[in-house]
Amino acid sequence: MKIVEIGKIRVGNELPFALISGPCQLESLDHALMLAETLAEAAEAAKTPFIFKASYDKANRSSLSGQRGLGIERGLEVLAEVRERIGCPVLTDVHDIPQVERAAEVVDVLQIPAFLSRQTDLLLAAGETGRAINVKKGQFLAPWDMENVAAKIESTGNDKILLCERGATFGYNMLVSDFRALPIMAKTGWPVVFDATHSVQLPGGQGSSSGGQAEFVPPLARAAVAVGCGAVFIETHEEPARSPSDGPNMVALSEMPALLARLRALDDLTKAG
Repeated sequence: MKIVEIGKIRVGNELPFALISGPCQLESLDHALMLAETLAEAAEAAKTPFIFKASYDKANRSSLSGQRGLGIERGLEVLAEVRERIGCPVLTDVHDIPQVERAAEVVDVLQIPAFLSRQTDLLLAAGETGRAINVKKGQFLAPWDMENVAAKIESTGNDKILLCERGATFGYNMLVSDFRALPIMAKTGWPVVFDATHSVQLPGGQGSSSGGQAEFVPPLARAAVAVGCGAVFIETHEEPARSPSDGPNMVALSEMPALLARLRALDDLTKAG
């Protein structure tokens, strides 16, 4: 099993799980710092490595009218401030090749969105930066397909690869989680991430925006930790209903400390001995 080092954090399927968490999209510097500080404190209390996640641009919104975020320049400035002040690694999405090098100057982890997980040139450009790469498994892919995805990045000499499960398409406006995907993807040797937030998303389920079933985030996260994974991805907001995107499938910030403590206890049991 491979171990990916991200700053001072080590992520591996047999190590204590890391938390990847933050808002769906950046709203302001003060908001990002508030969330990052609260999450960092909760993670420290639970003895859990923490990576702050936020997107500067949501380029895959259901509708043209959807809010997309701060944009790459201001967004990266905010992420740099979070990284500096909070002292944690930061992660953000990239959507096309021109964004990759610019984002890699600031963030520790580049994330490839699920719909772009087979875009060879994007994967190669991301891999060539040398940054850690978190690739979300496309909703249309089988878990064993991710071996080919990882091989594209690995061909650049990059040995910092995370493979992320976020559910599979199940008819219209519905995703389903098959937990066999975690050990299947782990056979590649790369650390596996479980995205509990987007696994409960209802894509396009509200017509001009996606719906979600946030009440299922905690049980799916617990199931993933019980099966075994290297990291858990959970988006959060102090008022999910007010979030500019993905509010229906986000966990309230006030609930994160208790959830994280419970996940840590389960992880300890799963990996004991």
